[in-house]
Amino acid sequence: MSRILEISLTDKKIAQLWGADSQLSFTDNSAIIHLESTADSETNLEIIQQSARSLAKMKVSSVSLVGDWSIEAQWFFWQGAYDPKGTLEINFASLTADLAKQLQDRIGVYTWVKQLINQTPEELAPMDLASQAADYISSLAPGAVTCTIISGDDLARQGYVGIHGVGRGSERPPALLEIDYCPAGCAEQIPVAALVGKGITFDTGGYSMKSTLGMLHMKCDMGGAATVTGALALAILNGLQKRVKVYLCCAENLISGHAYKLSDILKYRNGVSVEVVNTDAEGRLVLADGLIDASASKAPIIIDAATLTGAAMTAVGDEYNALFCMNDQLAAQFAAIASAENDQTWRLPITKKHQFKCPSDYADTANSRAVPGGGTGGASNAAGFLSRFVENTDGWMHLDLAACYQPSANSLWSAGAKGRGVRSIAAYLNQL
Repeated sequence: MSRILEISLTDKKIAQLWGADSQLSFTDNSAIIHLESTADSETNLEIIQQSARSLAKMKVSSVSLVGDWSIEAQWFFWQGAYDPKGTLEINFASLTADLAKQLQDRIGVYTWVKQLINQTPEELAPMDLASQAADYISSLAPGAVTCTIISGDDLARQGYVGIHGVGRGSERPPALLEIDYCPAGCAEQIPVAALVGKGITFDTGGYSMKSTLGMLHMKCDMGGAATVTGALALAILNGLQKRVKVYLCCAENLISGHAYKLSDILKYRNGVSVEVVNTDAEGRLVLADGLIDASASKAPIIIDAATLTGAAMTAVGDEYNALFCMNDQLAAQFAAIASAENDQTWRLPITKKHQFKCPSDYADTANSRAVPGGGTGGASNAAGFLSRFVENTDGWMHLDLAACYQPSANSLWSAGAKGRGVRSIAAYLNQL
């Protein structure tokens, strides 16, 4: 019979015998995490997450959190303990009923998001992504959710040139999913917000093909779709009673005789024409269709989320998501919420001038610049491209999900999806 390791927290200094860089000490049946103080500071929470990761790597099977643990401390422990090959069993410490529910709801949503992103590209075709997201949200709010899927050549017939163009090279059809969360009494109201998620279930780069290393982790390129779906799910579980729409733009970016090509021109429903100068800048092409629909919903707030550019990762690293917003007040409001949710976000620049950073001799704009990586300012230029498809840019925010996915395990995270961005978007919805 296996023993359960008891885990407690202390602000007492660790004994030297455990090593100068260690935060964990042990007795026969317990482990103690040594913190700088009892506060839920960023440093302390990181120590807790690192300690949980260390225990997970030790192949500890079961732990019990004992003593005084806050909801945030327990949440960070779970994040460090999570592993796609099997998470250790955790008996959580006592919380009030409301806080215990919050913790379990959060764990449930993040588990779904992580498992979705971690699915193999063979398992998760575009229609699978759409149907799994629709089923999940419907299961949380039966009777309050309507889902519509447009797929395959119907996308072209209805003018969704971006999703269809990017996805037509695959034998598995692209799809647009619209989720309408409409609680009782909301049917006559416009949505308070519309969420748009990039759902590229695998990205080869198309004819602008990625290297083997660059393609290896591209199952995560639907992280934006998973993030906005998870955000709506968490907001619903936290009591959201206002109408919200979600648009998932789902496709595989593959090569075939029917794949879209360099120098193709896509003419969008809002009148903007786009020359394709890089088939690996496909995320912004599918998001454009979703943003047009989100604008048509008349929602005053539009948030899109996407694993969009390597430039964002270069700018902010892999612990922050990059926020783009033309409204200083809105950006500050969202950043404050993200900080309160311990969901690291950093604002990068965007102005109307960024709409013109990808010029074309043949169309209103190109989808990138024909230089490696899209050239300087690539993340801002991509955001500027997206802004062309938003009617009211004062109410629009774009999250470039630099911190969505961990290519290989480190001291804080297992390999795979992290879920960063879900909490901040959910909390924003709940305060509308």
